[in-house]
Amino acid sequence: MKLIFKGVVQGVGFRPTIYRIAKKLGLKGYVLNKGSEVEVVIDNKKDEFIKQVKDNLPSIARITEITVKKDERTFDDFKILHSKNGERQSLIPIDVGICNDCLKELFNEKDKRYFFPFTNCTLCGARYSVVKDVPYDRERTSMDEFKLCKECLREYKDPLNRRYHAQTISCSKCGPKYNLYDKNKKDLGEKDSIKRFAEKIDAGKIGVIKSWGGMHLCCNLSQIYRFRNWYGRPQKAFALMVKDIKSVKNYAEITKDEENLLLSKSRPIVLVKKICCEEVSPGLNTIGLFLPYTGLHHLLFSYLKSDSLVMTSSNIPGEAMITTDEEAFSIDADIYLLHNRSIPNRVDDSVVRMWKDNTFFIRRSRGYVPEPIAVSYKKRILSVGAGENITGAISVNKNVYATQYIGNSKYYSTLGFLEDSLNYLLKLTMVKPKINAVVQDLHPGYDSRIVAKKFSEGFSVPLFEVQHHWAHAVSLLVDRNIEESVVLTLDGLGYGSDGTFWGGEILASNFEEFDRVGHLEYIPLLGGDQATRDPRRLVFAVFKKFRIEKFFSGNEAAILGKLMDKSPKSSSLGRVLDTLSCYLNICTKRTYDGEPAMKLEKYLSIGKSKYSFDCEVKKGVVGTIDLFRQLDEKIKNKSLNEKEKADYVYSFVKTILNNLTDIAIEHADNIGINNVGLTGGVSYNIPIVEMIEKQVKKAGLKLIVHNNVPNGDGGISIGQNAIIGHKLDS
Repeated sequence: MKLIFKGVVQGVGFRPTIYRIAKKLGLKGYVLNKGSEVEVVIDNKKDEFIKQVKDNLPSIARITEITVKKDERTFDDFKILHSKNGERQSLIPIDVGICNDCLKELFNEKDKRYFFPFTNCTLCGARYSVVKDVPYDRERTSMDEFKLCKECLREYKDPLNRRYHAQTISCSKCGPKYNLYDKNKKDLGEKDSIKRFAEKIDAGKIGVIKSWGGMHLCCNLSQIYRFRNWYGRPQKAFALMVKDIKSVKNYAEITKDEENLLLSKSRPIVLVKKICCEEVSPGLNTIGLFLPYTGLHHLLFSYLKSDSLVMTSSNIPGEAMITTDEEAFSIDADIYLLHNRSIPNRVDDSVVRMWKDNTFFIRRSRGYVPEPIAVSYKKRILSVGAGENITGAISVNKNVYATQYIGNSKYYSTLGFLEDSLNYLLKLTMVKPKINAVVQDLHPGYDSRIVAKKFSEGFSVPLFEVQHHWAHAVSLLVDRNIEESVVLTLDGLGYGSDGTFWGGEILASNFEEFDRVGHLEYIPLLGGDQATRDPRRLVFAVFKKFRIEKFFSGNEAAILGKLMDKSPKSSSLGRVLDTLSCYLNICTKRTYDGEPAMKLEKYLSIGKSKYSFDCEVKKGVVGTIDLFRQLDEKIKNKSLNEKEKADYVYSFVKTILNNLTDIAIEHADNIGINNVGLTGGVSYNIPIVEMIEKQVKKAGLKLIVHNNVPNGDGGISIGQNAIIGHKLDS
């Protein structure tokens, strides 16, 4: 009989496991990779064989489907056959941090891979970032130019060895190498390159490290102010790579779940509660930490004097991460540690945050892509996401595959990255790429629409538009596998179906339609996008309604006053939070996306509901502008200490959320739904999530939050995909 195994079954030690079990049971037949599935023929003991496979599944393998067919051929033995092309409906595995067995070899003086930074086996190492095509064999990876030495080839061919058909294995004799370079591109050689790089970092130099899916900029923690000035990021948080889990506790308070996530095979950057290093994440109560995930990282820390390293993706903010040596040299760092293996797929570090047992993906990338998400429709949809922090997505065979984190679509390099990543997914998931439709955001100004149009015309298929916040809401439905919810969609800005900019919405949503049952009061965005970059304009617009001038006077105030009735309007909660942050002098200048609102979380986390505000609600519209007048009267130019400021912030925000959540709860009750959903960029703010959850639970309903699809705009492409997939499947 013939068994077809589908799922994550390539490059993860699946075939050797099949081989060992078949031999143990005395079976005859074969196993082979076929496209992106594994085909097995055995002569008997089917049920026992399948049970043994499931019980002994390699740690990063995953079976999604087993198909059984008749096959009456006879064989003399059980063999592993060479790969063949076949149906493409599952993908290569994720990039996985170095396993404990390989780590032991890395520091074992008697092992041939002692201090070899590219050490890996079938259970660990680079995968998605190095693969060019499927079936997943060495000749289709960036390791194809490195011919295996005799010892590595012996391991590769031995079915009982843990490196059997580990496509990226090598050693110091036959594998890639790291060389050190100075800022003038001078090659300083391979010998002790990692040790010498560590010495330069200890001495205060700014370095570039070439890793699996791109480049990292790094420096010693003591150099962070110089680093910020050099990199032009005065306030935005950086991640810290920390030597080990014991060292993590020098920088942050972590829960057991956060510890498990830090130690997981995916090795994401985890946002946790910081206890020091204000300079790493100014004005925030969290810090992004991650642990070493490559052999190089472990070797580097074995030489470094410090137990941490400032580490960030090497790119212009918003643009695609660099992958080539020439691009790296253009950065003008002090020192470079570069290897000679090419990078077919750039993949950023994933960034996550935990709330209870839920994982909020801020950036879903390395360690998680290309794992698919199950959907119920069969249509092949290509979706391009929104404007910033975007991903693309493709659906095929009742699975949706999102690309890795792409970035800001207003940059030319990022648009190219989006197009390339979607083409790559098409190649990996379909023998002959064919799609039924393309989806884009409703916003006419998003550059991602250029890519959407190109795919639509290239495949001669319809191009659909989907409203931004409906896509947010549906991404949540897909994430939690539910059919409908009344969803609080709270974020910065999204183009509304009425031509205004939404962001503080209550949408009764399913896959076919949505009903906007409530939203925040509109605030003028003086100068459009300029108001999002300069929160003082938001404060001015709010108080101008009461003939009070804040932050601007004279000619500037006169000019802004004339824009009041001409500027676009926004119901965004993110903009309200920006306004509050600026008014209280928490953040009056935005240096990165979301900064003013994000810096409120520290105050929300320690504030109490101490002050009362009268919030007017008319026909589902929650008033916000008059709340600022009330706040101004309460403060009356008083000089507030941090705790008083926190109490005002908490009381103000809670008033708005209470009223929004009340509308959502009432509507859910009216239409017989037992849950309220929460999505959008604001839902990364844990105190806000907890305020909403408390109220929803009190009403006897359940709060639905994200766990696998990004809360923010990184999840938009999945929502877009599902909406049009259902539309065309009905």
